[in-house]
Parts: sequence; structure tokens; C-alpha cells
Amino acid sequence: MSLQSLALIENWPVPTAAAAVVRADGTLAGAHGPTGQRFPLASVTKPLAAYAVLVAYEEGAIDLDEPAGPEGATVRHLLAHTSGLAFDEPRVMAGPGTRRLYSNTGFEVLGDHVAKATDIPFADYLHQAVLEPLGMTSTSLEGSPAKDGVSTVDDLVRFAAEVQAPRLLDARTVLDAMTVSYPGLTGILPGYGHQRPNDWGLGFEIRDGKAPHWTGASSSPRTFGHFGQSGTFLWIDPDARAACVALTDRPFGAWAVEAWPPFTDAVLTELRG
Repeated sequence: MSLQSLALIENWPVPTAAAAVVRADGTLAGAHGPTGQRFPLASVTKPLAAYAVLVAYEEGAIDLDEPAGPEGATVRHLLAHTSGLAFDEPRVMAGPGTRRLYSNTGFEVLGDHVAKATDIPFADYLHQAVLEPLGMTSTSLEGSPAKDGVSTVDDLVRFAAEVQAPRLLDARTVLDAMTVSYPGLTGILPGYGHQRPNDWGLGFEIRDGKAPHWTGASSSPRTFGHFGQSGTFLWIDPDARAACVALTDRPFGAWAVEAWPPFTDAVLTELRG
């Protein structure tokens, strides 16, 4: 039976929206809207890029603790937004591991680092390492690994199923990605202000006790994922044993701050019911 709560996207003040929920066993719990339509992902690109970086690590092309980015920083620092790089420019704002500075530049540095190590352009590497094996035929990286992915709900459901039951990566690597890296660091969560602490794993934001937050009041602290400024999100709640994807064509703003948490709570309530 399809989740009735997904129909709540009809009430969102957006031209187009699509959403789906996939359980940890890979079964589709429900879908609503044009799930085959391609939407710009904005920062929901980052978990896809991070997954490709982790494949490169498991293949031995790179090491998570090798130097990358600013002096003293590593691949791990870049994945966890603790390299010290500024948001959107190659300027160093802090020492590695001292602050949680959300950085698009850091992910662009990561893409360049993997491309150099593998001798494959990062967009091609992402395609070969993640998109192709998962059958994500409608997904492409059309520029920055921080924000220029384009995909569909159908494809992101495949990715969310993979993260919950990994085939491309060792489960321990995924556990590392969804576990807090450099605990206790404060920082700004874009759109939601200063968070103490501002917890992240490797390419995934971790909910923990953050308030306000884009997930639900009933989302478990272990929930991890990402949202994008194009009005998109992907969360995975290990306690609910499910993941949810929602894509829209209206930029993130006050509407999303208001609409997303009650939507997530309705989905979780129905899943638990």
C-alpha cells in the first residue's frame, strides 16, 4: 500500500514536486508526483559526490587521511566540512578540524583531487563508480560536484536504497559516513543558522539534536542526509529503517522551512503505524 502522507506535497506552494519513500530492504513504500522528471539537485549533489569519493578510497586511488585542500587538511576534512575553506571561494577561514565551515569549494577541491588521482574527470568517475552500477540513468553531474547534479526521484530512490544496504561500498565505510566526524564543532547550517554542535559525517549532514532543522520533530537523532537550495532533500532515518526523497522546482525558502518538517513527521507516523 502506498503511503498516503506523500500526497501532502500537493499542498506545497511549488509548481512541481515529486517524492518517494524507500525502506531499508529496498522496497518502495510509496511515491507521488512525476518521479521520472529531472530536477536540479543543488546541494543534494554532495552525498552522491561523497559516495564516489568513498568508492575511490575503497579502490585504493586515494586515502581519507591523505593531504588535500589547504595546508594541514585531508580528504576527510573536506568531506566533513572542516577543511577551513570558505563557502564559495578558495579562501582559508580557519585551521583544519577547528570549525564546521560548510563549503562548496571544499567539494570542488575533492572532485579535482579524485580526478587527479584516478586520471578520470570527476563527472565521469561519479558516473562509472556510482550512477551506472545503480542504474541511475537519468542522473548527471553538469558542473560542480558541490551543487550541479540533476536527477529524478526514481534515481535517488536507488541511491537511498544503496546507502541503507550498501553494495558498492563496505558497510563499515557507510557507517563512517553517517557517524559524526570531528564531534563538538559549531557552525552555521545554511538556512537554519548557528548550530551547537553542527554535526556532519562524511558528505552527509547528521540531525542529532539540531533545532531548527529541515527534518521532522520525530526524526531520530541518527537521521542523516542533505537538502538543496533548489528545494530538494534526501533523508535517511536508520531508526525508521526508511529514506525519503523530495524534489521540487522552487528554490528553498520560508515555504520549505514550514512545509518539510510536518511532511516528514506525517511520513514517519505512517511508516510506524
